[in-house]
Amino acid sequence: MLFSQFYTTFANIQSIIMLHLIIIIFLLCICASFIQRTTGFGFGVFIMTVLPYLMPSYGEATTLSGLLAMSNSMVICYKMRHYLDLRRLLPILTTFIIVSTFAIFCLKRMDDALLHTILGVALILVSIYFIFFSSRIKIPANKKGQITAGTISGLLGGFFGAQGPPAVLYFVSTVKDKNQYMALMQSYLLCGNIMMTMVRAYNGFLTPTVGWDYLYGIGGVAIGTTLGAYVFKHIPNRWFRYVVYCYIGISGIIMLIV
Repeated sequence: MLFSQFYTTFANIQSIIMLHLIIIIFLLCICASFIQRTTGFGFGVFIMTVLPYLMPSYGEATTLSGLLAMSNSMVICYKMRHYLDLRRLLPILTTFIIVSTFAIFCLKRMDDALLHTILGVALILVSIYFIFFSSRIKIPANKKGQITAGTISGLLGGFFGAQGPPAVLYFVSTVKDKNQYMALMQSYLLCGNIMMTMVRAYNGFLTPTVGWDYLYGIGGVAIGTTLGAYVFKHIPNRWFRYVVYCYIGISGIIMLIV
């Protein structure tokens, strides 16, 4: 009798914990999807501030983040497919795939605390610099600029699941229209997350826990994407890049304090 009561109490506690976990993941996905649909990036930066504390391992957290972000990007890519320019996309994407694959294989052996701090400081400084001097900055829309952005993005994506900022700086500085920027950025993130998910699965990070948590979060992705699309539509082109630069700075602050 005593054992039965203990078992029932334990089962109830487990159910409460699981319900809280589902609610947290659902709400995180709403916020992360809203940010990405509004600014073109930031899903991984935002959700990875909490997700590693909810998942059994850091690798599983990055895998779940990538799967959810991939679903977000898939919808946006379909809706904005007419704005896509493959000539601007393929060189930076190819570089990213090669570098991020290497980074993921190194992930099991990395102590990322120092790198995380350096990344946070760098993002803050970059955002301040671009906000005040963006009119004077000309990032070259050539192979050298694409390969540089793709390399840095590959390292950040493989290690931290946050490949967005370097590609954002390249795309937002080389295209004038926010719709073309969004189409390029989401196609870049979609292809990158598909590749990284396959590599993470090969390394054992795609687990049943990741699958269940994905199901918990996908509804939040749908809600956040819908809300973000409405806000994106009403941001003037002339202000859009400053919104993006500000969020890069916020991303850096998030990385420093978490």
